[in-house]
Amino acid sequence: MAPKPRVRFAPSPTGELHVGNARTALFNWMFARHHGGYFILRIEDTDESRSALSYQVNLLNDLSWLGLDWDEGPQKKGSYGPYKQSERLDIYNEHLQKLIDADLVYPCYCTEEELEEERQALILSKRMPRYMGKCRNLTADERKQREIEGRKHSFRFKVQPQVIEFEDLIRGAMKFEGEAIGDFIIVRSNGMPSYNFAVVIDDQLMGITHVIRGEDHLSNTALQLMLYKAFGFVPPTFVHHSLILGKDRAKLGKRHGSVSVGEFRKQGILPEALINYLGLLGSSFTDGREVLSREEMIEGFVLERASKSGAIFDEEKLHWLNAIYIRNCKTEDLIERLKPFLEQAGYKTDAVDAKWLYEVIELVKTQLTTLAEIGSHIDIFFDDKYIMTAEAKEILKKDTACQVVKAFAEYLNTAAGNPQENYLAAIKYTKEKTGAKGKDLFMSIRAVLTGKVHGPELDKVFVILGNDTALKRLKPFTD
Repeated sequence: MAPKPRVRFAPSPTGELHVGNARTALFNWMFARHHGGYFILRIEDTDESRSALSYQVNLLNDLSWLGLDWDEGPQKKGSYGPYKQSERLDIYNEHLQKLIDADLVYPCYCTEEELEEERQALILSKRMPRYMGKCRNLTADERKQREIEGRKHSFRFKVQPQVIEFEDLIRGAMKFEGEAIGDFIIVRSNGMPSYNFAVVIDDQLMGITHVIRGEDHLSNTALQLMLYKAFGFVPPTFVHHSLILGKDRAKLGKRHGSVSVGEFRKQGILPEALINYLGLLGSSFTDGREVLSREEMIEGFVLERASKSGAIFDEEKLHWLNAIYIRNCKTEDLIERLKPFLEQAGYKTDAVDAKWLYEVIELVKTQLTTLAEIGSHIDIFFDDKYIMTAEAKEILKKDTACQVVKAFAEYLNTAAGNPQENYLAAIKYTKEKTGAKGKDLFMSIRAVLTGKVHGPELDKVFVILGNDTALKRLKPFTD
């Protein structure tokens, strides 16, 4: 029996969790859950100048909010820790020494300015930018002289002429020429390991069987495979999925609008809707359905069916999906999710009757595409928030509308039944007295009762408002 797969999501805490990275996490998580394997979270925080604890906290919160639970990692003890690279520096130093002893690396004293000058010269001569090995064959005396000058050194890996080949689970046979790569840095001049060096050691020691990541890492795979060979490690299976693109087919970035999980949380996108949408991007499910539960996504997920081409991020479709999830959400649960958005919009939920609030949310939830919109949908039920729009005022200027409103108010002033019965009877009375029907009848009443020209079913709105509130809003138009 094949061992259970071990996959990892290894973000750097240098910014908010991008939806592209969240999708990579999702692919790894679905693969692990589909095969009964393990999903490991590793924090790659060796970039000291850009890493921040606040980003790490937000990262863990966003993953938890999305429901992407990890089996090993921060807050989850495992046998392969520590799971933060900043706590694994001794491990990297041990492996660096192995490469030094095998004469597979050398110290490089080139400054950033010198490297950039070399890069520009190669570009001008229409050659592939790469390190040309200036420090590779320095003598011991030359190295000593550079250290006397106070130059700090990095360590570069000696790339030998070779062809690097591997089979990608999505993209098939991949091939890179070693000569086009150039000796690359594995340990920086500040002593911190480079990404390609640390990730090989971590993936090997943590027993990672499949590396699932974006196609922008394809060139890194060639470097990493050379290190796997140098250490005598057996490399994992590599899987490079497509990237998320904007509608202009450029890599999704801030110029396209919201790009972080945190931004979508603030908008009131439900985690299950965002997960569903990210799962659809660049992957396919056998029955072609678009609204899928987590269990259905896990069951139907097959990496080999993932698209090789970029996936276009369509925020309108995300909102469409979100509206479906809001509509299908149990009202009790939805109210709890809405509370922070209601408070933000100025509604004190603790001061509102719970049964009445339930009726309001039950009615308006079919109108919502995001939770953050709630304030503009329930304002019609609060006198202090009730404002008449320009469109509603325009409708009420018509003679027909005035007649309808007066007849409607006339009946309500003498009505004695419950709101539902009163509404139906008042509509019938108004229709008979004015001859108005259809849009002329209902739009006029909606305009005066809600101050808007669109909204939930009018009879249900009336029942929640009640006779007294309705009459109060009708009065200015009947005097």
